[in-house]
Amino acid sequence: MSEAPRLIDADLHNSLADPKDLLPFLPKVWHQQWLEDGFGLGGKSWTPVGVLRRDAVPENGGKPASDPQFVLKDHMDRYGIDYAILTGTPYMNAISLCYDPDYGNALASALNDWTVEVWLKASPRYKGSIHVNFSDPPAAVKEIERMASHPDMVQVIMCSAARLPFGQRFYHPIYEAAERNGLPVAVHPGCEGLGPTYPPTPAGYPTRFMEWENILPLTFMAHVNSLVCEGVFEKFPSFKFVAIEGGISWLPHLMWRMDKNYKALRDTTPWLKKLPSEYIKEHILLTTQPIEEPPNPEHLVQIFKMCGAEDIVMFSSDYAHWDNDNPNMALAPFPREMKEKIMAKNAIKLYGLKEKAITG
Repeated sequence: MSEAPRLIDADLHNSLADPKDLLPFLPKVWHQQWLEDGFGLGGKSWTPVGVLRRDAVPENGGKPASDPQFVLKDHMDRYGIDYAILTGTPYMNAISLCYDPDYGNALASALNDWTVEVWLKASPRYKGSIHVNFSDPPAAVKEIERMASHPDMVQVIMCSAARLPFGQRFYHPIYEAAERNGLPVAVHPGCEGLGPTYPPTPAGYPTRFMEWENILPLTFMAHVNSLVCEGVFEKFPSFKFVAIEGGISWLPHLMWRMDKNYKALRDTTPWLKKLPSEYIKEHILLTTQPIEEPPNPEHLVQIFKMCGAEDIVMFSSDYAHWDNDNPNMALAPFPREMKEKIMAKNAIKLYGLKEKAITG
């Protein structure tokens, strides 16, 4: 019997080496738009210097994390990572924000075919995420159905920037398709405040990247709150939702506040049959990076224990971003049993990765 995985990375940002690499997978009618306008969100990133590590550039050039073999050597083999869940770049996830939904749909299909051909064929240690355009739910459902049969596609991925909270009925066809195919839906930040989205905070636009980065958990709190209160997990009882790169320490506060208000306001959500915190513990998963780092590391362990986070958090490196986490250091203060769950066991349960990949 094969050995069980000991380390799974739930967020590896694989990238195109060159925009032209997508052309073989993209209908010709979109080629010029892709080469001239890319993902078409307009504006600039919140950080003027980018978020990628310069030392993650492959020997043959290209963008960081754009060569599957180099990533295996530079990241996976270096840290003994058994599997990595490929999440693309934040801009790939933000195809849902394209002004033209047909363009967003075309990019979703092209990115999925590129992932299969370039990355999933490179190593069985890579597992893919199905890109969808959530602005067009029927098309997103069609794309899920097209890609779900691929054995190495293990989840659906979308950006966390949105014009409607994710619990609303507009998105339910996507969740129904994901649940029917046994796939979780993951969301990732990166484009809040860009394209047609609203400001990244309820108070408006921040001035600098640091401010934007500090306040990202607000987006995840809003989506988790919406998913629970709108009854998504009663409607889709097997559905799982993964909040990638949104922090963790906000979770106890949100659970406590939701449970308190439910006791007084439950008549407004009559479809809920249990406390909001119970739905969160059963259906929501989070990832570690960027994990909070209090002066006393034990305080973080206590926060995990307060909300049962050790059962719903998965390790993520965020490679190849500048603030990516070394798995040997990220959970150093955690007790062994808790660490083993976060490093692999929770991801094994979610993605069904029960045995290490057989490599030639």
